[in-house]
Amino acid sequence: MTPRKIIIDTDPGQDDAVAILLALASPEEIDVLGITCVAGNVPLDLTSKNARIVCELAGRSDVKVFAGCDRPLGRELVTAEHVHGKTGLDGPDLPDPQMPLAEGHGVDFIIEQVRAHSAGSVTLCPLGPLTNIATALQKAPDIAEKVQEIVLMGGGYFEGGNITPTAEFNIYVDPHAADIVFKSGIPIVVMPLDVTHKALVTKSRNDAFRALGTKVGVAVAEMTDFFERFDKEKYGSEGAPLHDPCVTAYLINPDLFQGRHINVEIETQSELTMGMTVADWWRVTDRAPNALFVGDLDADGFFALLTERLARL
Repeated sequence: MTPRKIIIDTDPGQDDAVAILLALASPEEIDVLGITCVAGNVPLDLTSKNARIVCELAGRSDVKVFAGCDRPLGRELVTAEHVHGKTGLDGPDLPDPQMPLAEGHGVDFIIEQVRAHSAGSVTLCPLGPLTNIATALQKAPDIAEKVQEIVLMGGGYFEGGNITPTAEFNIYVDPHAADIVFKSGIPIVVMPLDVTHKALVTKSRNDAFRALGTKVGVAVAEMTDFFERFDKEKYGSEGAPLHDPCVTAYLINPDLFQGRHINVEIETQSELTMGMTVADWWRVTDRAPNALFVGDLDADGFFALLTERLARL
C-alpha cells in the first residue's frame, strides 16, 4: 500500500506531540509532507518550537516545520497553559531544537503541497484550531476539490465541551475557521471528545510507554504524567484522554474506530454556545451529511498500536 501523504497542522501540546510521533513512526502508512503550526494550546512561537522539539526527539530533523497563523480569524487568542503548562510540553526535560523553522508561511505550504500533488492525494490533519486550514481555503479556493480528506481532532456532542459547557477547545478558539472548514465540501472525519475521552492513558498503559526504556517512550510517559493531573481531577477518570493521536491512529487503522456520517454545523453567533459542534447524530434534520463523526474506538487496540509504533523510534 502506498503511504498516505499528509500535512499535520498542530499546536503542540503533549497529545499533539504523541500524534506527531505516531505518524513519524509509521512510514508504511503515512508520508508526512510537513508540519504547519498554529496558535492554540500555547502561542505560535511555542507551538512552532515544540513541533521541532518533537521532530528531533523522533530523530527526524529532516521534516519541514512551518509557522502559520498566530491568531484566530475574528477573535482574541485563547490558550490552554492551565492544561499543558507554560511551555505547552511541560513534563519531560527536552532540549531546545537545533533545526530551524522552514522558510515561508504554513498556509502557503499547505496551498503549494495540495497543488503540487495529484488531486485527491493529500490529507490534511489538523490537531488544533482550524485557522491555517480555513485561511488556506480562503486564499486558494481551488484547493478544496483537490484535498483527499481532512481528518481532525475537535468538537464534541454527547460529551459536551472541555473549555466551555458546550465547546471543545480547538473549535472554540477559532469557530469562524471551523465554520469555513465544515462548509468547504471536503470530506471530513471528526475525532470529537466523544471518542477521545475513551482513549484514556491508564497507569498500566503509561507504564507500557515508560517500559520501552527509550528516550521517546520515557518522554511520552512523562508528558502524559504531566497533563493527566488536570484531566483526572476534572473528570474523576483513571487517566487523561489522548485526543490528537486518534487522528493518526485512524489513518493507520480506521477499523479501530466507529462513527456516523452526519451533518455537523458550527455555532458562531451565541456567546453562550460559541464554538459548539452541533452534530445531527440522530439525523433529525434534513441538513446534508458533511462529516464522519466518530463516536467509539477499540481502546486496547489503539494503545497496542501506539506502544508498538513508539517502540520503533
